[in-house]
Amino acid sequence: MNPPPAFTGFPQKSLTFFKELAENNTKMWFDEHRGDYEHYVLGPARDFIVALGDRLKTIAPGIQADPRVNKTLFRINRDTRFRHDKTPYKTHLALWFWEGARPRMECSGFYFHLEPAKLLLGVGLYCFPKDLVDTYRQSVVHPREGKALAQALSKVKGTGTYQIGGKHFKKIPSGYDPKHPKAEFLLYHGLHAAVDCPISPEVFSAGLVDFCFGHFKNMLPLHRWLLALTQRV
Repeated sequence: MNPPPAFTGFPQKSLTFFKELAENNTKMWFDEHRGDYEHYVLGPARDFIVALGDRLKTIAPGIQADPRVNKTLFRINRDTRFRHDKTPYKTHLALWFWEGARPRMECSGFYFHLEPAKLLLGVGLYCFPKDLVDTYRQSVVHPREGKALAQALSKVKGTGTYQIGGKHFKKIPSGYDPKHPKAEFLLYHGLHAAVDCPISPEVFSAGLVDFCFGHFKNMLPLHRWLLALTQRV
């Protein structure tokens, strides 16, 4: 069998496609340009998934890097059933590399988001599933696990300009001490780190794999803490 094609970068026309899609977000336009989407977006995206997945396995051995749609590759179709905005397509490329035995969106993982104006890279768990919330809160206030979380976040923030997100609630949940030294983290309904990057030459070269891997490695301490958390339930 022939080896899979090596990733050589996203073509400039990947970003051109999404820019034009934002200006013509209709099914008719997309159908007329489906070949561009498959050639300039899907093709290189799948090569990238394989290449970055191989690198991520060196630091996250159980990582799932599956180039199929609804696996690592998010659908381009928007779910508009309960939204005021009925435009049918996303105007960015989104990829999700996850690790753990739970359903993919209930696992911690590595997120890649490319649009014409920026590249966003994130690590973590966007929203805790209901059966994980109590375990998370108990871990926050646990002397050893809460300290490990604080250390993980300190390492992440110490390596770059990473933003910690997921804070949602305004009040400490019932049954927990609002004066606990880690009480702030009880306000989170997900926990993730992220960085926005301008579009740089790496996007259009094989060097994008190293670029993303470097940022993901910097944010790895948070992923490892969350991976251990999800394995407790």
